[in-house]
Amino acid sequence: MEFVVNGIVESLEHKSILVTGSTGFLAKIFVEKLLRVQPDVKRLFLLLRASDAKLAMQRLHTEVLEKELFRVLRDKYGPAEFEPFILEKITPIAADISLKHLGIDDCNLRQHIWSEVDIIINVAANTKFEERYDAALDTNTLGAKNVMDFAKECVKLNMFLHVSTAYVCGERSGLILEKPFKMGEALNGTSGLDIDEELKLVEETLSELHAQAVTKEAEALAMRELGIKRAKLYGWPNTYVFTKAMGEMLLGKLRQAYNLPLVIVRPTIITSTYKDPFPGWMEGTRTIDSLAVGYGKGRLKCFLGESESILDLIPGDMVANAMIAAMITRANQASEIIYQVGSSLRNPAQLSLFRDVAFQYFSRNPWTGKDGKQVRVPKAILFDSVASFNRHMAVQYVLPLKGLQLLNAVLCQFLRPTCTDLGRRINLVQRFVELYKPYIFFKGIFDSTNLEKLERAMKRDEQEAKAFCFDAKLIDWEDYFMNIHLPGIVRYIF
Repeated sequence: MEFVVNGIVESLEHKSILVTGSTGFLAKIFVEKLLRVQPDVKRLFLLLRASDAKLAMQRLHTEVLEKELFRVLRDKYGPAEFEPFILEKITPIAADISLKHLGIDDCNLRQHIWSEVDIIINVAANTKFEERYDAALDTNTLGAKNVMDFAKECVKLNMFLHVSTAYVCGERSGLILEKPFKMGEALNGTSGLDIDEELKLVEETLSELHAQAVTKEAEALAMRELGIKRAKLYGWPNTYVFTKAMGEMLLGKLRQAYNLPLVIVRPTIITSTYKDPFPGWMEGTRTIDSLAVGYGKGRLKCFLGESESILDLIPGDMVANAMIAAMITRANQASEIIYQVGSSLRNPAQLSLFRDVAFQYFSRNPWTGKDGKQVRVPKAILFDSVASFNRHMAVQYVLPLKGLQLLNAVLCQFLRPTCTDLGRRINLVQRFVELYKPYIFFKGIFDSTNLEKLERAMKRDEQEAKAFCFDAKLIDWEDYFMNIHLPGIVRYIF
């Protein structure tokens, strides 16, 4: 079935939209785009973690509106009109999606939102790979359920859009379809995955830890280890993607019970903006960004990965554009559809290209360290297996550290700070490798059939296809890395 797009900008007029996770990278891009392309949107209810409305407003300003991302919008309205426009269009809400009614205790405010909201966008997520299991479940699994429960009460609701991650697929290889999860479906076929039992297990484990009067640090470690253990039991590599997958399961079940339209957007690795509102804006460090920062500062001289490995990247503004197009296109359709938003199928970027461009960029634009000296980078070595990488680490770092430790003992701990620093660096690299290994050697390619149908529908209106572009085929990765993404990393992350 081909979809029909009827005037996205026009369809956004007079709409009220609730957005969770409003201080996050993707949510900010989404909100800025809405306000810029359709100033006649009725109201944006932005949910922020805060204890009261005053603190919610403070977070809105410091963590959202004051970001350079909103520069174009501020310039459009000018200093005198920007603030009144924002006050008219945005209502910050102190909320917590891990709680019933999203933690909105004011019943009058709840009733107002329920009567006003047309669209709900759930972007809130706990993205730490090794987060405490209870915390990850609260946001990624129960949080998704709580937002859907809240949506059920919205009398005008015509769309529920949930942002997940393409990597809910775990470590599967081959073509990965835009397919929903069945309740209790484990990636490795292990039976017995029951979300209620997982919640019960967390509760029992916490009770045991409290009875043992363990320290907060010991409790946190135990909960992190529990999350990884449960994820791997059912075939997921980490707590983040496991709890996101369970969130998708709950949404699919509840959507049927509540008869609501559900769009699940699964982006791959989100990177800096491609064009909109300007190229190169970013916030926070993601997989390749961590590599680029370490490499550009001279701390990382080798990468783990095969030169032909695919980096499935997608700029943040393209993800936001796909979200907007999907939420308008699928409005009022009481069904579930999944859009995988990435580049591996139609315009793959190779790790070797990123390595080579990073070398060129930092050779031409060397980073200046705290000592005032420019950092000269070598061309990074790529190790195509964990074993070869570990051998390199042993020869270059682990054995020298052991020698330093022996010398330190002879010199009465004189070299202790040096030993500690080197040991910390080695542990950091080893932990990084362990965390990202499933993605560094990922062999999957994400199907984008639904996204391509949406693209074809968009192209019937050339102006809107350009304004809400999410076609990864248009990206020249070499140019993007050299002139957009790496300069963005230097400007916003370094």
